Amino acid sequence: MFGEPRIFGDDATGYGPIFEEEPLDIVYTKESPDRLISMNCRARANPAPTYRWRRDNWEIKLMELPNEHYSLVGGNLIINNPEEKKHAGTYVCVAKNVYGTVISKEAKVKFGYLEEFPDEERDPVTVKEGQGAVLLCAPPKRWPTEVTFRWIYNEFPVFLHPDKRRFVSQSTGNLYISKVEASDAGNYSCYVFNPQIGKGVYSKFIPLISTEESEYKADLVVKFPDTTAMLNYNVTLECFALGNPAPHIVWRKIGATDLPASAQVSMSGALLHLYNVQYEDSAGYECEAINQKWQDWHQAWLYVEVCNTNYIAAPRPRFTWTKGKEVLFNNSRISIMFDGSLEILNATRNDEGVYTCLAENDRGKANSTGTLTITEATQITVAPEDTQVMVGEEVHLQCQASFDPSLDITFIWSLDFRVIDFYLEWKHYERIMVGGIDSGELKIMNVQLRHEGRYTCTAQTVVDNVTASADLKIKGLPAPPGGVRVEEIRDTSVKLVWNRGADHGSPILGYTIQTRDFYALTEVDWRDASTSPTALDRMSVMADVVDLYPWMEYEFRVYATNEFGDGEASIPSMKIKTWDAVPVVAPTNVGGYGGKDGELIITWTPVQPQYFYGKKFGYVVAFKPHDDVDWWYETISDPETRRYVHRDASFRVKSNDFQFWFKLIDTCSDQSRLSDQVKYWRKYDDTEPGANRIFVPASMNQTRLENMLPDSHYLIEVRAYNGAGVGPPSEHCEMFTKRAPPSVAPQMWRYISYSGKWLYVWWHHISYDWFGNESFPLYYKVMFRKTGYITGPIYMTGWHFIDFPMPQVGDYELEVRGRYEGGDGPIRKIRLQGKPTLSLAAMLLLALCIVGLGI
Repeated sequence: MFGEPRIFGDDATGYGPIFEEEPLDIVYTKESPDRLISMNCRARANPAPTYRWRRDNWEIKLMELPNEHYSLVGGNLIINNPEEKKHAGTYVCVAKNVYGTVISKEAKVKFGYLEEFPDEERDPVTVKEGQGAVLLCAPPKRWPTEVTFRWIYNEFPVFLHPDKRRFVSQSTGNLYISKVEASDAGNYSCYVFNPQIGKGVYSKFIPLISTEESEYKADLVVKFPDTTAMLNYNVTLECFALGNPAPHIVWRKIGATDLPASAQVSMSGALLHLYNVQYEDSAGYECEAINQKWQDWHQAWLYVEVCNTNYIAAPRPRFTWTKGKEVLFNNSRISIMFDGSLEILNATRNDEGVYTCLAENDRGKANSTGTLTITEATQITVAPEDTQVMVGEEVHLQCQASFDPSLDITFIWSLDFRVIDFYLEWKHYERIMVGGIDSGELKIMNVQLRHEGRYTCTAQTVVDNVTASADLKIKGLPAPPGGVRVEEIRDTSVKLVWNRGADHGSPILGYTIQTRDFYALTEVDWRDASTSPTALDRMSVMADVVDLYPWMEYEFRVYATNEFGDGEASIPSMKIKTWDAVPVVAPTNVGGYGGKDGELIITWTPVQPQYFYGKKFGYVVAFKPHDDVDWWYETISDPETRRYVHRDASFRVKSNDFQFWFKLIDTCSDQSRLSDQVKYWRKYDDTEPGANRIFVPASMNQTRLENMLPDSHYLIEVRAYNGAGVGPPSEHCEMFTKRAPPSVAPQMWRYISYSGKWLYVWWHHISYDWFGNESFPLYYKVMFRKTGYITGPIYMTGWHFIDFPMPQVGDYELEVRGRYEGGDGPIRKIRLQGKPTLSLAAMLLLALCIVGLGI
């Protein structure tokens, strides 16, 4: 039939399978919400290949027998409701057509877990001030075993910050305090976090009790063992000592005057990092702990070994490379590496030919031969362009490339570094085929907000690949604001703060705050709140929520609005309770009647609980005969009481003989009062006639004072105001404003890991001068966002360092600023650029496959 490949003959157009995507190692956890494992496998072939999967070298019978766990979607293997005994193991994908069969690389499926700490209470640790202390973490069973350890001090999320005195071993999790001080007394909990399964657990609190001070010698309690590291890998050695005064740690390389050039000491000397270790770094290392007249030391060895070499020989062989009959030597373009591999820079077609590697030692020799073919470099000719669309629309991203005609090409699309799976995401993504061949064009249907991001087209051949990227921005409902939190609590109002979310291509028109109180009927019973200011514009990041009930539990959320409507609401804030206040709502339906002789029965409808306004709510009932002047008073402590019976033999109760009233608040109101004048000025620097003045409606008993100067002593007074003018002043209220934040941003440095996958950023701790004019630092705010974007995720930390996955493609910005008692400080910003794609020469070298040598 037309369009099918011609399999036999000189004009055959078919070809065997070539993998475009192979399965990867997977760590599955029982807490996974999807309850499935997806192992990807995709091959390009003509005719299309069939797929089979093997587990531990046994074929999985997907076609012959129905299976409640396994299913095949395209070439992808889906495992539903995985079980460790049935599904853990080594998997390979087999793709086959009439031209041949290919087997993928192995992928392991392992089941990760992190058990909880035991429920038993931890014994307290008692230690003298000045002595050292060790708090044992005793972490629970886990897999993978690579976890991070931190310690909580007194309450979550107050984490202990390691310093010269305190050290947390990342091997055992134990907390070491070299010299206990009085401020160390408290409760400690070990926190274990497994980043691969995204789970953390806490231990029971361990009380640390300190007594009188003493001095003692330095004593090394954390000692690194003999360690073996692979060539070009990183390694970290730990060493920590107890003692009073706190010991100082010194590192040495035995037999050398200095540490290796790649060495870095951190954690006040407790950690020695060796990056990109080489053979010459193999040696003995020593750490010495010194405090005054005492010292202690420890020595162990670091061994460096080669990983993944292409030969097996002992002693180490000598290598010789030839091209045809020509012997190759090191020059400006050609290098024979230490492990025997051959590197050719700026390769051209003149470098094509047959290459032979000869390995020889005193026990014998062996050789291996391969052919190097030079092809034309693949180049993007039509790159995708930045595009902006509406939610629900359809968009096409173009991608075309020129390539060597002797090779086949395939186009791989990814969104923010995640390869798009066209089989599982067929409702939104589709390849555009022309004549049965992938044209490189990507069609996105029914675009949603989650589809926004950077799309990368990779044109790939078996020899090289090249990429081009474009940003797709979606115009639609705004994203939810973040970081909603209450910063000030009053009796009938709170100050609410939030961070602006993404506008999704349409400017935000305003924000709406919603509340949910303790008596909400359902979880979705949210109500729009009254705010000050009333209208919250697009630049708002804080507002006062007013008209709240005193002594009421509330939580808050915020949503943004743009031209397309109301966006998704934020995550609710933490629950808070407003302050108590004098009650103002009285009981209703007050009445009374006579009972037996000498009984007076008074009835009423109780006040609803939301109007209690405090803890010890009750009633004062007053009554008297009509003709009497004096009132009788009785206190009722139960707020749900509906009646009171007064017995007095002298009473002869008849209808309408008595008057009743209830007292909830002792106050009076002047109906002629129009407003209040609030006046405030600096006590020692301003004059009272020049004070700031604001007028507040009489119905309000609070206001916000603005334009106050930092680090100042203010006087505040309030006067009632009506048509006749202002009344007498109240007593002066004195207050002090916080000091201003520093005017200089913290100094910042960055370091990219040797593998290029992690970005480490650290900055100077902001020192505080108690006698200076700058406010006290609280914590740091870090924003990591794409260049050109207004917002991004915000992280708050009390440490002076943080790490991120290094972006591989695209430009990013990282901002750090301090948060002080007086507000946010200035921003320090750095720009990051993703790695460029591999050069042609590097890809050609990767294509040269040398058969492993065996002697």
